[in-house]
Amino acid sequence: MNVAEWIIVAILSITLLVFLIVGIILIIKLINLSNEAEKVIVESQDIAKNANGIVNNVRGMTSIGGTVEMFVDKYVNPKLKSKLKETKEKADDGKSGKK
Repeated sequence: MNVAEWIIVAILSITLLVFLIVGIILIIKLINLSNEAEKVIVESQDIAKNANGIVNNVRGMTSIGGTVEMFVDKYVNPKLKSKLKETKEKADDGKSGKK
């Protein structure tokens, strides 16, 4: 073999070795990146579940019915509530008795 051929073969071999090493390093980095992406996906799903629970808990406070119910429970006297129930029951009995 000629000296020029040896030089060309050596250059091609070194180039192939460099690309092989770079390819192996790239594959390892991509595998690590995919593992990290999987961890991020799992964490985001947990956050979404927790956010859904928080939304369900806050829903009663932000709706009109929930706010009115909280106001009535806090500020209306329980005796007055029982009187209102008695009055309503009497009215319901009067309506059902007429039929």
